[in-house]
Amino acid sequence: MNILVIGGGGREHALAWKLKQSPRVGKIWCAPGNGGIARDAECVAIDAG
Repeated sequence: MNILVIGGGGREHALAWKLKQSPRVGKIWCAPGNGGIARDAECVAIDAG
């Protein structure tokens, strides 16, 4: 399963971190993301609004 997390704060970082631990998750993107999230998901430079 591929997942897009929308946002760039601490909650989104926690979601991406936990999702990465699941064997059912293939690819995680985060828009717009932040430096911490970049370790667990690919950040996409789009406006979350």
